Amino acid sequence: MVSLRNLTSRAYEKLLLREIDDGPAHVAVIQDGNRRYARKRGEDASDGHRAGAHTTEQVLDWCEELGIEELTLYAFSTENFNRPAEERRALYDLLREKLTEFADADRVHEGGVSIRILGNVEALPGRVQEAARYAERRTREYDTFVLNIALAYGGRAELLGVARDVTCAVAEGGLPAEEIDVEEIDRRLYDDEVRDVDLIIRTGGDERTSNFLPWHANGNEAAVFFCAPYWPEFSRVDFLRAVRTYHHRESSWRRTRSRRALTLIRALSDADLPKARDVIDGETDPASEAATPIER
Repeated sequence: MVSLRNLTSRAYEKLLLREIDDGPAHVAVIQDGNRRYARKRGEDASDGHRAGAHTTEQVLDWCEELGIEELTLYAFSTENFNRPAEERRALYDLLREKLTEFADADRVHEGGVSIRILGNVEALPGRVQEAARYAERRTREYDTFVLNIALAYGGRAELLGVARDVTCAVAEGGLPAEEIDVEEIDRRLYDDEVRDVDLIIRTGGDERTSNFLPWHANGNEAAVFFCAPYWPEFSRVDFLRAVRTYHHRESSWRRTRSRRALTLIRALSDADLPKARDVIDGETDPASEAATPIER
């Protein structure tokens, strides 16, 4: 028998789906709250991480349903090295297990999922490095969906590494300084192209993005969705609410751009060229005050 709660949840899901016309191409997730989830249930931290891995598998299904093309998961940050040794060992074992399992899964090969690893993987134990290389090698030829897994990842360290690389290239004469542009930085960040992030999701209640993908998210002014559920509790409704946040933001931007264009046309029709220039530069935009605020 279906409970009232389940019926309500399904009805809300349908409502959310009707409110989403065009979803994001690239979603990045900060999977926070595994340990707190386990603590709440009187379990070990490793139990929380394992429960979180199940949520990750569900999110892959939800991305496929909505036509999302790329998903990046913040699986292990540089700060995680500070956790107790026993917890790190359990997490390393889980990463090795899940990377190998994903690399061999029928759903991955049938769905054309390319698994890519971001971060300083060499800082991790050999068994995790081996599993990461295996997952990338097994799925390298696929391009239907991209699953990025951030391991030993830190956004500042990533940008610092690129800055050093570019500085050396200029000093050695291999890269003229005037040729340094966005495309050049993109090429030096990763071996394979990573799309700009459209939406960042963080579970667990904290409202911060924790140095995650600063070049691809902050540079693209990605929408951000914070929610209270711990990662193992993250539901399809939560995911749809996050996507709706992105959709509302994009709709707001489109309305703002349309109003700006109308203001510009009126300014040009009045032969008020200085005003038109102000509108283009964003210095004077009568329509901006009417823009819909971004949902949080």
